[in-house]
Amino acid sequence: MHETQTVSQFQTIGIIGRLHSTTVVETVERLIGYLQPRGHDIVLHHATAATMPAYDGPVGRRQDIGANCDLAIVVGGDGSMLAAAREMAVHDVPMLGINRGKLGFLTDISPDDVEDSIAQVLAGEYETTSRFMLSAFVMRNGEEVARGSGLNDIVLHPGQSARMLAYDLAIDGRPVFADRADGLIIATPTGSTAYALSAGGPIMHPSLDAIALVPMHPHNLSSRPIVVSADSELVLHIGEDNQTQPVLSFDGQVHVEIEHGDTILIQRHLARLQVLHPRGHYFYERCRSKLGWHARTTDI
Repeated sequence: MHETQTVSQFQTIGIIGRLHSTTVVETVERLIGYLQPRGHDIVLHHATAATMPAYDGPVGRRQDIGANCDLAIVVGGDGSMLAAAREMAVHDVPMLGINRGKLGFLTDISPDDVEDSIAQVLAGEYETTSRFMLSAFVMRNGEEVARGSGLNDIVLHPGQSARMLAYDLAIDGRPVFADRADGLIIATPTGSTAYALSAGGPIMHPSLDAIALVPMHPHNLSSRPIVVSADSELVLHIGEDNQTQPVLSFDGQVHVEIEHGDTILIQRHLARLQVLHPRGHYFYERCRSKLGWHARTTDI
């Protein structure tokens, strides 16, 4: 008996799994076993395929999945989503996350609900959140020497040194403050529930067009997190008298060394990431379940 093929806008689906996890492999196998009989073409991330000897279908890198797939499904944690997001955003490929990690703000589908949730999405029963990203350009003596992008955050920090880092901040060409701190987190609303939250930053709804600037352990006690428009142009100037080797990190995964006297331009990235959720997704319910919030159960 042959199953009826699903009519879906997502014909070719890329699957990316977090490595070194038997539970991830089990979920990926379930996904493939569900999708292939329904007529979907699968492209498995090459690193995930290397852990699955029985798989003999197409494989590719993240950029191949971005270039050739209609949908990318990530099995893992939010870190796995972040690693794939930069490539998927460039190619405008939506992403769907199955949580095999810890918090799971981005990977919000439970492994127990894989078939039901995937069926809903393939049938067009899903919600979409559009997430903006940040870009940074490192300028040295008037020339660009490095660049990068992040979905969660861009973080300036002193690397492995325990010394404070001195920097000046300007917004839209106007000076804002000079500070000495363990660093500065520049977070999107998506990243507001990640590293920035641990540093005392605000939680922002993903739909907001805003950026949170969160100093880390500032020497100046009047330094507090501030929220600015996502259209703002941020400029960080690294002090010449620093005794550290400053580092700029993108989503905690890509790291660029900064020299004293460098200038860093940070602004909204041109590409946006589309994240899909099954119907009924509610951001504040995620906050309640993941952060241990409590609320009255009476009807409102």
